[in-house]
Amino acid sequence: MKKVRIGAAQGFYGDTIDPAVATAEKGDVQYLCFDALAELTMAILVKDKRKNENGGFTKDISLQMKALLPYVKEKGIKLLTNGGGINPVGAQQEILRVAGEMGISGLKVAVVTGDNVIDRLPEFLEKGYPLNHLETGESVENIKDRLEFANAYIGAQPIVKALAAGADIVVTGRTTDTAQFLAPLIYEFNWGEEEWDKLASGVFMGHLLECSAQSTGGNFSGKWWEIEGFDRMGYPIAEVSESGDFIISKVKDRGGLVTVDTVKEQMLYEIHDPSAYITPDVIVDLTNVKLENVKANQVKVTGVKGHPRTNTLKVVMGYENGYAGQVIVGFSWPDAMMKAKKVDEIIRIQLERNGLNYEEVRTDYMGYNALSGPLAHDNQSELNEVFLRMTVRAKTKQEAAKFSRLFPPLALNGPPSMSGFTGNAAPRALLGMWSALLPREEVERQIQVEVAEV
Repeated sequence: MKKVRIGAAQGFYGDTIDPAVATAEKGDVQYLCFDALAELTMAILVKDKRKNENGGFTKDISLQMKALLPYVKEKGIKLLTNGGGINPVGAQQEILRVAGEMGISGLKVAVVTGDNVIDRLPEFLEKGYPLNHLETGESVENIKDRLEFANAYIGAQPIVKALAAGADIVVTGRTTDTAQFLAPLIYEFNWGEEEWDKLASGVFMGHLLECSAQSTGGNFSGKWWEIEGFDRMGYPIAEVSESGDFIISKVKDRGGLVTVDTVKEQMLYEIHDPSAYITPDVIVDLTNVKLENVKANQVKVTGVKGHPRTNTLKVVMGYENGYAGQVIVGFSWPDAMMKAKKVDEIIRIQLERNGLNYEEVRTDYMGYNALSGPLAHDNQSELNEVFLRMTVRAKTKQEAAKFSRLFPPLALNGPPSMSGFTGNAAPRALLGMWSALLPREEVERQIQVEVAEV
């Protein structure tokens, strides 16, 4: 029976490439799939493109190609990545450049475009698509003049088309996190667009692989101290059958752990409704999923169900949302928390007195509630040290810069032991996020796949 083996290669922009190289060497995979994008990543790439018109794709794509192109050439492994970000054509050209520089020829590099819809927003509004905020219902008119990017989440079908055209490498923009992983299965098994259970299983497999080591013991909240090899983690590999059932494993001599518990933790990650995980390809139902330890570091997954896809696609837009000014100062025992709270009080009084009416002022106590939030314990008096972090959001860079100037005098004028002052960094531009829905056909009719050969 035919099996397809797919390896995870990247869980975020900046992830290490070493586990992917190990999988290429010893994982017996046919595909390596990269998930490089998050909403934050798109914001970073927009800023990159402002500085360099040829930028806008993930910069680590060059390093990845240098490490993996030999395996593409020698073993026929195919690479699928959404690292194209805001500029997938630029990413394709960079891959072609790296291959040429390495003396590797005969490879086909496909690029998928059409997810970037920012230039089409006036057309959509004219057609009566409101583009109001998906959760709040707020009108897009409030932010449309400040938009920096607008990208629709697209699914696996354009990648399938690229594979059918003979592509060895496929680079896209804002696909879903799972599209890269599902596409090889549709292509290899010739799954139909309405084989919902199989498509759902492929999406779920992609979900378990998309965050690199989170299925192999990374970021695990169980007995993480018993996991061996954090210094050389292995990324998950899925061996998928034509039925859609699959087994998660990893390269044997890499670190990490694959158990029902490690897989289950990733299974629940970012899943708001287990009965209806919505993607462009299928709606996934995880309520009857069965996870089974079949061997050491092997978990079999069955029972995924699927329902017909929606008629809309989600569009994520980023808009200019002012500037952030931030200061961090530390206080030591005794009464570290009391000192930090007093400085927060002093600063807020001074903000009001000086007429600095920031749009938002946020306070965190690092060492107490910066990570735990409202779940932080009540025993504040025994803390050895606390760092006060105050952040403001201002309309202009100049207003944001004024914030940090309030803190240095408090080294001598405020509570004792203030130290570790960090507030000299320039204010940074903020991007707000905006989600809306569009009819699927409005986006998909503009998607294009182009293939170039090295």
